[in-house]
Amino acid sequence: MNDTPDKPSTVLVISQTYVPDPAAVGQYMHEAAVELAQRGHRVKVYAANRGYEDTSLKFKNRETLDGVEVRRVPFASFGKGSIAIRLVGGMLFTLQVMLRALFTRNLGAILVSTSPPMAPMAALFIRFFRRVPVTFWAMDINPDQMIAMGKVTPTSWKARLFDAMIKATLRHSAKTVTLDRYMGDRLEAKVPLGDKLEIMPPWPLADHLEPVEHADNPFRTEHGLQGKRVVMYSGNISPAHPVDTILDTAQRLRDRADLVFLFIGGGLGKQRIDDYIAEHNLANVRTLPYQPLEMLRYSLSAADVHLVAMGEDMIGIVHPCKVYGVLGVQRPVLGLGPAACHIGDIITDYDAGWRIDHGDVDGAESLLSDLADADDAVFAEKGRNAMAAMNASFNKAYLCGRFCDVVVGTIRNPVAARTQTTEPPSGRPAVPGPDR
Repeated sequence: MNDTPDKPSTVLVISQTYVPDPAAVGQYMHEAAVELAQRGHRVKVYAANRGYEDTSLKFKNRETLDGVEVRRVPFASFGKGSIAIRLVGGMLFTLQVMLRALFTRNLGAILVSTSPPMAPMAALFIRFFRRVPVTFWAMDINPDQMIAMGKVTPTSWKARLFDAMIKATLRHSAKTVTLDRYMGDRLEAKVPLGDKLEIMPPWPLADHLEPVEHADNPFRTEHGLQGKRVVMYSGNISPAHPVDTILDTAQRLRDRADLVFLFIGGGLGKQRIDDYIAEHNLANVRTLPYQPLEMLRYSLSAADVHLVAMGEDMIGIVHPCKVYGVLGVQRPVLGLGPAACHIGDIITDYDAGWRIDHGDVDGAESLLSDLADADDAVFAEKGRNAMAAMNASFNKAYLCGRFCDVVVGTIRNPVAARTQTTEPPSGRPAVPGPDR
């Protein structure tokens, strides 16, 4: 298994989901993989050959996408019908990757994330035999998420097993990258990481996000939104991001014909919203399915303010990635959750919106009544602040480049590959957001 020293090193990417699967983890892995390939590395990906949520989607077993070699394995994804089904698919994927990837030629580094949660075990297995560094991209944290959602108890064998897995991953990875300071604190509490920990937010997934003026927006016209204030939630509607406070507020404001609450997306929480609308016969609350990617700039721009929720028990466990699309279309944020969370940080640091506590229906009613009556200039100012935050601290080229700097920095001898040091845009500090 001797590596050849005069060839570009291979970066092995392990991810159950990968494009064209729409799951976010796979899209982030692809964009990082493309950047690494453009720097001169050979990049090889192992992924499942069926969709993560929609298993009717079947992808090519072998192909090259944007310079990245993709190899997909069978019997590695059976959908999200239950935790048991997800665990079986994840375990079969992990075992196959252990065997297939062990013989990757000229291996220089491994990049692995949390799809599936046991995937880092494959990376550590290969690391043991090949003596190559692992970069662990912690996009969510388990078993903490399963415990917070009531799926397992802290003392169950599943929780103990997953906790042992993540601690082993943290100890043996050359670098761990996570998405916000709250997630970093939680990981540090498990295993002290010191300079092995990098904290950087993800970047907007959709290219060419840009604001569209209401008067020029066909989405607002199509859905009868012209002349109304629109509070929008766009993305996965998950129990991790409860919106009950806003639904109760919408019921109180049901007689305001000029105020619309629009939920776009899917997920386990969507049925709860549809049931609430039917139960209370609400005309001011609407739901729509996920919109095509080419329509994203129009649907996101159709809002006056975007609702981004964070469950109190989920702080430091999951990250509100949807907020970056909001910033990218120059719209303010309505944070639903505690002040001490990533959304609260953005709103406070950049004056990019407003915040409501879970359960504070009185406060939400007062705020949204005021916003319904507010002048357009109020939203425009907050929107400009949101765009300034995006340009300064959440720039895609900067963050993706900085992430790949971390991966490349673990390679002992990145022969024949172009390395890069990514500078912050406009002289910003290396850690996005004001110093804390």
